[in-house]
Amino acid sequence: MELLITYDVGTTDREGERRLRRVAKICEGIGHRVQKSVFEVVCDPVQRVRLEAELLATIDHRCDSVRIYRLNQGTFHDARHLGAAADPSHHGPLIV
Repeated sequence: MELLITYDVGTTDREGERRLRRVAKICEGIGHRVQKSVFEVVCDPVQRVRLEAELLATIDHRCDSVRIYRLNQGTFHDARHLGAAADPSHHGPLIV
């Protein structure tokens, strides 16, 4: 399945900055960063459950927000990039 993950983590204190780094690291472990707080992910249902569990355990539910959009298969392949956007290989190996 293809997922688009976006997040907004409150960084007004050191703890927020740590959460932001942790959320980014979790997403980097499974997907491709396409913008500062946006990741494209290709995964199976089990990986999605694990991803959501890790994110839920990391964020502060009072001030942080993570949105996960499930996309139709092939959406990433059909995406158009303008400007300095990278073109990640979603179906090749993910090197972390």
